[in-house]
Amino acid sequence: MTQTPLNPGDSPLVREALSSVVSRETSAQKTATAPGGSTGGRDGDWPRPAKTRIFTVANQKGGVGKTTTSVNLAAALSMHGQRVLVVDLDPQGNASTALAVEHRGDVPDMYKVLVEDLPLAEVVKAVPDMPGLYCAPATIDLAGAEIELVSMVAREARLQRALTAYDAVEFDYILIDCPPSLGLLTVNALMAANELLIPIQCEYYALEGLGQLLRNVDLVRAHLNPTLDLSTILMTMYDGRTRLASQVAEEVRSHFGATVLSTLIPRSVRVSEAPSYGQSVMTYDPGSSGAMAYMDAAREIAYRGAAV
Repeated sequence: MTQTPLNPGDSPLVREALSSVVSRETSAQKTATAPGGSTGGRDGDWPRPAKTRIFTVANQKGGVGKTTTSVNLAAALSMHGQRVLVVDLDPQGNASTALAVEHRGDVPDMYKVLVEDLPLAEVVKAVPDMPGLYCAPATIDLAGAEIELVSMVAREARLQRALTAYDAVEFDYILIDCPPSLGLLTVNALMAANELLIPIQCEYYALEGLGQLLRNVDLVRAHLNPTLDLSTILMTMYDGRTRLASQVAEEVRSHFGATVLSTLIPRSVRVSEAPSYGQSVMTYDPGSSGAMAYMDAAREIAYRGAAV
């Protein structure tokens, strides 16, 4: 059956060009070993963590792959026996779109949880056709939460309180997708998490804001959440044809060592296409380079947690 994207209208020439790029990408990946030395296919259930691992996926720079990383890691983990919740804290609601969870109109969303004290259980929705994967959606109303939270008591702990009170399902992983800013929504996410995952684009500009992000993380750790651990850095949008991408990856590894996952996420047409079909790339094209790389990254995260 032919799939129709949510935003149709591309010309035959564009479709032909995309098809050419995708076929080269997929065929090349099938003949090569995925990053980390594995094939990226299913390999049974991965070990479940002893307690829920709550990741905040944050970087104040836009376009580095926060939402893409949150959605695809969550999908990969759920495909291997994990129970996963994605909390969409970005008013744009892109994670909700990618997981095909309704987030338009007057649906219960994270705004109502943070500002109106709606129980999280009334917001969380199961992701269609993905057993074990759930999403707490965001609507555009969340854009006003930054201002409304300012006058509230314990404004930095609203999300933490909501997650603590929510015990309807025992999750193995909770991934919190943050907006591209260091405002109160991101501070709430850092307060609620026990681990921080930073996606870093393999370009020079991506390194410039990293220092500010880490300073804010130190402030949160010192004053609000001493257990917050920068446990994972993931290099995204890697283009092996450029020297700059290799230099950025080397520089990040030299500074952060084992915190950086060995898997590199390549630039991938399929990763960009998947959200227009309301899917993660893990289900949209499991054989693509992007899907296989995210599968390897999720595997690393799962086995790192089991080794702790």
